[in-house]
Amino acid sequence: MTALLVLTAAAVLCLSAVMAPSSSAGFLASVQNTVNKTGTASYFTCNDAVLADASSAVFGYKLAETTGSTTAADFTPTPINGTYRGSMTSDTTTARACPRDPGGTYTLNGSTSYVSTPTLRAGPNTFSVEIWFKTTTAGGKLIGFGNAQTGPSSSYDRHLYMSDTGRIVFGVYAGAVKTITGPLPYNDGAWHHAVATLSAAGMNLYLDGQKVAADPTTTTAQAYNGYWRIGYDNLAGLAPTQPTNFFFKGSLRFAAAYTTALTPAQITTHYNAGR
Repeated sequence: MTALLVLTAAAVLCLSAVMAPSSSAGFLASVQNTVNKTGTASYFTCNDAVLADASSAVFGYKLAETTGSTTAADFTPTPINGTYRGSMTSDTTTARACPRDPGGTYTLNGSTSYVSTPTLRAGPNTFSVEIWFKTTTAGGKLIGFGNAQTGPSSSYDRHLYMSDTGRIVFGVYAGAVKTITGPLPYNDGAWHHAVATLSAAGMNLYLDGQKVAADPTTTTAQAYNGYWRIGYDNLAGLAPTQPTNFFFKGSLRFAAAYTTALTPAQITTHYNAGR
């Protein structure tokens, strides 16, 4: 009997040691399709996940400023602060993506709200764009590149946007409009993570950590100088996926652009940090 108690106690101690959380990792648990999945997230916050890849970041905006703010602070090592245009409202009352990061969520009204970067730069042919979004209204640009800092651009591509069916589209202009589209609607009122990459390996679209669409034949975008835009810009001429409203109406967090194509492992890490 005594031996049995000793063995039981040893087993409990071993189990406790295995399950003890690491000081440098967040614990992640989820249930998907009736299969329990557990594991450790490499980073506990979206801030830390983005900073891990900040060497290639053009900008990183938490979009967590208070209502009425005019500056979207860049938290990467070489900051270029963005400007909130139109109405800037922050929501601190509802559940949000990146829940362990402080601050609220940028709530866009679908008619005047957007962010633009301050610096005119050459449009890249190798890049990634990343953003967390939530909406129940279809349509609008999430993030993209255009030749106007404010108002509608006349040249515009390198964008993630939502169609009127709620599907996420990644598009560039390479002598003609090139787009790839996710298979499901995402205007379901839940938070989602979107990443698009362009490189010599082609166009790739990731949603919630999974690659959902690709075009390996398109490796370049239109050559012009422009600004990164978040929440609004021109989307005319993108039929059949062109939305009725070019303004996004919903909530956004953690928008970033990079001068490299993020790897699938990096994208999964960023997604897990925001759950």
